[in-house]
Amino acid sequence: MIKRRRKGFDIQSILIVLGLLVLLLWLLSLLFGIVKKEEIARHAAESAKRDMEALEKRENILSQNLKDLETERGREASLRETYGVALPGEEVIIVVEPEAEKPLGELPLWRKILGFFGL
Repeated sequence: MIKRRRKGFDIQSILIVLGLLVLLLWLLSLLFGIVKKEEIARHAAESAKRDMEALEKRENILSQNLKDLETERGREASLRETYGVALPGEEVIIVVEPEAEKPLGELPLWRKILGFFGL
């Protein structure tokens, strides 16, 4: 005898579809988590690379300073710059910046009128 299939969905089909839908949503959430972690790791790597470049620049500057301090002239220049000293017989020149002129405030109206007439 041939069984007729009913129109519509039976309970077993609905459960399978729901199960597959839940599985799909779970896999998508895992995928988004991986993408987010990858982005965080990429930003951390870029930041570490920038830090490394800055440290390499600083290392180069410090090693150059050490090379300068190994010479007599470098030690003398460092002492002169740090402590502002001079050898006997030398004179130290201190350059002082001139004070900036203070801008005059707005003149009262009666001063402007007198100034117009040269008073």
